[in-house]
Amino acid sequence: MKYPNLEKLVDIIAVLRSENGCSWDREQTHRSLRPNMLEEAYEAVDAIDDGDINNLREELGDVLLQVVLHSQIAKDNGEFDIEDVAEELSKKLIHRHPHVFGHAKVESTQEILDNWDKLKKEEKTYRKSILDGISKSQSALMSAQKISKKVVKAGFEWDSAESLKECIKSEYNEFEEAVKLDNKDKMEDEMGDILFATVNLARWYKIDAEQALLRANKKFTKRFKKMEEIKEKNFEEYTYEEFNNLWKRAKILVGDE
Repeated sequence: MKYPNLEKLVDIIAVLRSENGCSWDREQTHRSLRPNMLEEAYEAVDAIDDGDINNLREELGDVLLQVVLHSQIAKDNGEFDIEDVAEELSKKLIHRHPHVFGHAKVESTQEILDNWDKLKKEEKTYRKSILDGISKSQSALMSAQKISKKVVKAGFEWDSAESLKECIKSEYNEFEEAVKLDNKDKMEDEMGDILFATVNLARWYKIDAEQALLRANKKFTKRFKKMEEIKEKNFEEYTYEEFNNLWKRAKILVGDE
């Protein structure tokens, strides 16, 4: 037995889902576990971002739990089991790595990625549009990145970074017009265009927009918490200018500019 703990885990989940197991586990469905799958994946990403290896080991275990539990639910429904999941994944990996498991020759990592996309397309013959297959459940920011990368591969691209910047300015001007008209629907529409164009600007410079925003969120949170530490009165009593000065002090004290 090469991986006894994996087999033990599969057996444990089977027991929990059995008639004499846990009532909560027996009640679960793919749909009821959907939030758990997302939550555990995000917690694993947090551990990666924090560089916390011990926590990552635990969080990956929680992600694995979701995979095994979903597989057991499918098995109970007579659909597939964990072996089928592993087999399909193995076949996919072998097929998409012909430079490792076959005789294909590659000269660069980019060529490997290009081959991956080509082979993936061959597998998904039922997809009619290059935009088919983009997850509907991921964040809007991640979807925007995925959409942009796919259409760019098809040749639909701005001719320069400057034209992209001009596009963002144009979208911002259109947003300002919607503000003047107090048209909330139009404002939302134009704000979406600003965000989409900005995501493409990040892509142009090979910046992951999701990671960039996560960094900004983390930086803001760190600075605001410092503001809470050093404030001398309730926030409600601060004027705009006092808030601005407090923010500047917090930035200096945090030292992450």
